[in-house]
Amino acid sequence: MNEFEQNVQSKRNDAIDAGMGFVVSFGFFALVFIIAAVVEFVAR
Repeated sequence: MNEFEQNVQSKRNDAIDAGMGFVVSFGFFALVFIIAAVVEFVAR
């Protein structure tokens, strides 16, 4: 057996972590887009 399989640091589901990473990164880029849209709207 692999030695890393015996000493697992986290037993959480990887899909939850991947989903949270996607949501956080999507939220960051959406925030940047919204700020850019507001700046463009105000500059008119």
